[in-house]
Amino acid sequence: MKKRSEQYYMSAVKLGPKGQIVIPKEVRDMFDLEPGDTLVLMADRKKGIAMQTVGALQPMVDKIFAGQGAEVLPEESEEARRVFAGAVQDSLQEDEK
Repeated sequence: MKKRSEQYYMSAVKLGPKGQIVIPKEVRDMFDLEPGDTLVLMADRKKGIAMQTVGALQPMVDKIFAGQGAEVLPEESEEARRVFAGAVQDSLQEDEK
């Protein structure tokens, strides 16, 4: 099942034998994703799994570290926001190695 509009795209993907998924071409085109690009995968047992580009997350991380985290994640505690921002930063640094 695929549903597409200019703003939205929905499709089912299957987990391969090595635990990998293929991001559909339409989504790669929508976000100008190229081989080698870094994506941040976020998982929360209650909220689910999300993936985002580094460029989209960096402003949020910067705000959290600047003490403006309540603006971007108002439902989370300050400690939870800092843990999130730290985890994003750690994953980006690991990728740069």
